[in-house]
Amino acid sequence: MADRDSGIVVVGAGQAALTLAETLRRGGETRAITLIGDEAHPPYQRPPLSKAYLSGEMPRERLWLKPADWYAAQGVDLVTGTAVTAIDRARAQVTLSDGGVRAYGHLVLATGSRPRPFPAEAGGALPGVHLIRGIDDIDRLQAALAQAARILVIGGGYIGLEAAAVVRGLGKAVTLIEAGPRILARVACDRSAEMVRALHAGHGVDLREGVGVAALTEGAGGGVAGARLSDGTEVAADLVIVGIGGLANDALARKAGLACGAGAGGVIVDARCHTSDPRILAIGDVALFDLGQGLMRLESVQNACDQARAAAATLLGQPAPYAPVPWFWSDQYDRKLQIAGVNIGADRTVYRPGRQPGTGSVWYFRGHSFVAVDALSDPRAYMTGKRWLEIGAQPCPERLADAATDLREAVAEGAAA
Repeated sequence: MADRDSGIVVVGAGQAALTLAETLRRGGETRAITLIGDEAHPPYQRPPLSKAYLSGEMPRERLWLKPADWYAAQGVDLVTGTAVTAIDRARAQVTLSDGGVRAYGHLVLATGSRPRPFPAEAGGALPGVHLIRGIDDIDRLQAALAQAARILVIGGGYIGLEAAAVVRGLGKAVTLIEAGPRILARVACDRSAEMVRALHAGHGVDLREGVGVAALTEGAGGGVAGARLSDGTEVAADLVIVGIGGLANDALARKAGLACGAGAGGVIVDARCHTSDPRILAIGDVALFDLGQGLMRLESVQNACDQARAAAATLLGQPAPYAPVPWFWSDQYDRKLQIAGVNIGADRTVYRPGRQPGTGSVWYFRGHSFVAVDALSDPRAYMTGKRWLEIGAQPCPERLADAATDLREAVAEGAAA
C-alpha cells in the first residue's frame, strides 16, 4: 500500500486539475503532483472553443492555460495522451493505458464530462455529425464547415445556441431544433428564453421548438443529408452539430466502487470535496454535490476553479465548506447572457428591461428569498445581483420591476445591502 505521505495524483488535465495544482503549490504543498490527461494537449481553456476558437478569432496557442515550461518549474509532472484505466483503492495506485502504475497518497478525480451523443441507431454515427467538447472536435468541425452551407444544430442549450451564433456569423444557413417546449428550459425561465429566441431570430436562425429529431438521414455519398423531425417534416443539412447535454465521466469511479449519482451521473462529494473514500477527492464537472436544493453537477469554469481551490484547501489541511454562488455566461453574437445563482425551486420571476433594446434581466425568487438573476447584455444587473447573492441581500420585486428605480434602491428595507 502506498504511504499516506506520497504524492498527489490528479486524473484529468483540464482547468480544474491545473487550478488545483497551482493552488497547492502556492499554498506550500511539497509533495509530488502528477496530472494525467487522456488528450494529447496541455491544459487549455474550454469556453472559447465553441465561440472565438470555432470562429477563427482565437489562435490555438492562446488556449493554453500555462506556458510549456511552467509545469517543470512548479514541480508538476504533466502526463498527456495517457488514460487512467483503473483505480486500486487497496494499494492506493492507478493503472495507466500505457501499462504504467502510479501510487498516490491522495487521488483527485477531475475527469470532467462528455457530450451526450445522438443515438447511433438514429443516424448519430453518420459522417458529418459533430459533437463539441475538445480542441480536436473543433478542428474537425472547422474543416467540415468550410465545405458546408446548411447547418442543423440539435439542442437549444448553451452549446447549441453558441454554435448556432458562431456558424450563422460565418454566413451559413442555420436550423436549430429543440425537442423540449422551448430553448434554455433547464437553465432559464420563459422570459429569458424569449430574449434569446428573439436574438437568434433577428440573425436569421430558423429556430424550431417543441419538435424532436426522429432520425438523421443519409445522403448518396454516405454522409448525413438532413433530418426527419417528429412532426413528419424534413430538414436538409450538410452538417449536424449535436448539443443535447453532458454526461459525467464517472466510469472510473464507478468501477472503483465510489458512490456515484444516477441519470447524467457524477461522483458524489461532500462539502470538502471528499468522495466516499477519504483518500479520493473529486472536482469540476464530474463532482456531484449538494447546493441546498439536492445533488447537482455544475458544468462551468467558475465551479471547476473554485471547487479546485476548495479541494486544495482540504489537502493542505485547511478545509472549509464549499458553498458557492454559481455563475455562468454564454456569448451569442454581440450579446452576453450572464447568470448568477441557482433558480431551482423559484416560484416568482421579475423582468427588468435593460437600457438598450433587446437587453434586460430576470430576477428569481423562492418565496421571499432572492435566489438567481439572468442578465442579457446588462452587466450592471448581473454584477449587482451576484453581489446581493453573495452577501444575502433581499431586493424588493416591485422595485426591481420598475425600470425608473435605480438598482441601488431596490434592496428591501432592513435587508443587507
